[in-house]
Amino acid sequence: MVNSRNRLEGIQQDQRENSMAERTKPPFRADHVGSLLRPKMITNGFKKLHAGEITRDEFKSIQDNAIQDVIKLQENAGLKSITDGEFRRNSYWHTFVERVEGLEVKEALFTFRDNQGNEQSFTAPHVGGKVRRTKSIVGDEFEFVRSNTSQTPKITLPSPPSMHLWRKGKGVDRSAYPTDQQFFDDLSAVFREEITSLAAAGCTYIQLDDVPLTMLCDENVRSELSQAGMNPDQLLDDYTQLFNDCLRDRPDTVTAAIHLCRGNYKGHFLSEGGYEVISEKMFNEIDADAFFMEYDTARAGDFEPLRHAPKDKTVVLGIVSSKSPELESPDDLCTRIDEATKFIDLEQLALSPQCGFASTVAGNPVTLDDEKRKLARIVEVSERVWG
Repeated sequence: MVNSRNRLEGIQQDQRENSMAERTKPPFRADHVGSLLRPKMITNGFKKLHAGEITRDEFKSIQDNAIQDVIKLQENAGLKSITDGEFRRNSYWHTFVERVEGLEVKEALFTFRDNQGNEQSFTAPHVGGKVRRTKSIVGDEFEFVRSNTSQTPKITLPSPPSMHLWRKGKGVDRSAYPTDQQFFDDLSAVFREEITSLAAAGCTYIQLDDVPLTMLCDENVRSELSQAGMNPDQLLDDYTQLFNDCLRDRPDTVTAAIHLCRGNYKGHFLSEGGYEVISEKMFNEIDADAFFMEYDTARAGDFEPLRHAPKDKTVVLGIVSSKSPELESPDDLCTRIDEATKFIDLEQLALSPQCGFASTVAGNPVTLDDEKRKLARIVEVSERVWG
């Protein structure tokens, strides 16, 4: 650890001499994915809303109060990117499916699993008709955060491939879209319209949360897809083009990030396997500014795939776990950052949890105090590494 620390300190000194360490635009050196643990007022509020015990306006007031609190939580931790914790959503893709015409919910054809092999079913987006953006999707979320913080509001959206993969080729009604490409064309138009609207409102930081790309790293998933008549390599090509079609019209003022997730439901996961299968194409062909990469367990492989990242891309290392209450030590985090710098410049790196703390309303098996400590630890280590 001493040698690792000395090496990292040498890199840090070089950066300071070149005045390169500070970041004034997102992603920031200390960042986070977006979702945060819902307080009881939110979880109970969803139950009461669905039971007809409170109105939508009453629930919105509850959400507003809870979001103001969670904004303060992030600011107190020292974070510069601020979200609403996704407190207005049942899951990270809920609002998108609810507000985009043509989307509905059906059973996914994959399952989550844990380290003991226990499986957990889940629901997924399904394309039941022509998709259209008929109204703002997350504009209200942005406006509320912006009006309650002086820091940078961050908006998250589910990735476009998340609307396609989880039902193994059965997720698109063929009477609406005879081919996937026809669906992708309409879906990308929805994203372009929403991103344009957000940018016009002043949003400068948008993140697309993606699970399908990392699923293509898993040999078992690839086998399942092949058995379902889907070509994993062609899917990578198709999803690369789909991302670019969604992001192509964004103004220079907007930082576009992609969060690479391995599934996060009550501490369960969907896939494993290193990033080598996707990294070269992803880094060099997808027109995003930053990639949040899950690296909190051995399931994600080593840092070698980071060698493919061009100099103008930022990689946010997700080496703090949002699924475990154990607090990572500063020295261990610095050691892992140093390991990554064998393949990518320190200037291109930042630090975050591997995922959100609550991709769904149920949240992960951690406490609010765990969450606070981990966010503060990220800020602490980022200041130690980058100054």
